[in-house]
Amino acid sequence: MGASGLGSGLANCINLSNLTLNLYENQIGSMGASGLGSGLANCINLSNLTLDLYENQIGAMGASGLGSGLANCINLSNLTLDLRQINKSQKFKVISKCLKSKRLVVFKKLF
Repeated sequence: MGASGLGSGLANCINLSNLTLNLYENQIGSMGASGLGSGLANCINLSNLTLDLYENQIGAMGASGLGSGLANCINLSNLTLDLRQINKSQKFKVISKCLKSKRLVVFKKLF
């Protein structure tokens, strides 16, 4: 289950507005990051998110899936992402999708 299971659980939390997930060093791979992104996509009332995925192995597919999910968080106004240790192209995938959010006011990235 892992991070994908967490994503499935979060998908049911549609009224969630504030969330901090410290998932540092949890061996999260592409599937887990994509599953987490899919779950977060359903959190349409999420306005504040801090997501620490430092020292995981999310890969290109995971970065893309995570970014797509975050892009669907239409009410997200404050986002803090810690994605250190992923390569530049993967970081770009996440950033470019997050920046499409029209309500995003504060975007802190720890790369």
